[in-house]
Amino acid sequence: MSSFKGQFRYTLDAKGRLNIPAKFRRALAPEANETFVVKRGFDSCLELIPIDEWKIYEEKLRRLSTTKERNRRFLRMTTANASEDTCDKQGRITIPAELLKLANIEKEVLIIGVLDKMEIWNPETYQKHLDLPGESYEDIAESISLD
Repeated sequence: MSSFKGQFRYTLDAKGRLNIPAKFRRALAPEANETFVVKRGFDSCLELIPIDEWKIYEEKLRRLSTTKERNRRFLRMTTANASEDTCDKQGRITIPAELLKLANIEKEVLIIGVLDKMEIWNPETYQKHLDLPGESYEDIAESISLD
């Protein structure tokens, strides 16, 4: 099982390739074989999921009833632009242009470890998300039970 935490700033190259932090590559489960699925995330980010974790997620997606219109829409929105790639010798993956556009990512990238996956953000979008008025970290933590 992979476990990611921390954050790193990187720059995409001209071909849309992104370096996966060495710390995150070392945290990969051997079953992942340095292969990831990148997909649309929430809050205007992308999610980068190791292939072994993606297979678990995919099984959950398969259990959704496709007789429900909302499930069909979610499946389409989740998988339509999802892309699988294996790190090259320099530890990079290629992110499709459609996904970069969805997340408003042009050059600068913030990669955040979120336990079993990573989030890829436009740094400005991420900061705006953090700066939203409303509940503080303490307020949110108080409303969540980890028991």
